[in-house]
Amino acid sequence: MNTPANVAELSEEECWERLTANSLGRLATAVAGDTDIFPVNYYADGKTLLIRTAPGTKLLELTIHHDVAFEIDGYTDDEAWSVIVKGVAAQLESQTEIDEADRQPLVPWIPTLKYRYVRITPLSISGRHFRRDAEPERY
Repeated sequence: MNTPANVAELSEEECWERLTANSLGRLATAVAGDTDIFPVNYYADGKTLLIRTAPGTKLLELTIHHDVAFEIDGYTDDEAWSVIVKGVAAQLESQTEIDEADRQPLVPWIPTLKYRYVRITPLSISGRHFRRDAEPERY
């Protein structure tokens, strides 16, 4: 049973600290009752998340249904954490926005051309921190 001693809620500031310190997460979309989860690299500026993508399923789903969920996590031998962002995704359209996005430290992890930027504006951010201990006795 989890107790306050081994599970703690992260503050919004602590969630942003983890988001800005990392660059790989999972983006969840749902269209017509079908849910997809995509691994993506991203850039967090402390207010929004920015991803790069190419034309395909991910971009199509983001343009059909803008509500998304985004998750990152991490762990060591002694602790683990998870941050979830629920928000609205929008493809950057103006050249000013695209030029600004080009200046961010966001490059594809694999050698592919990805010229489409999508910004996720959070509606809610939550996180948990877990102390990893041995499983308690069952009986």
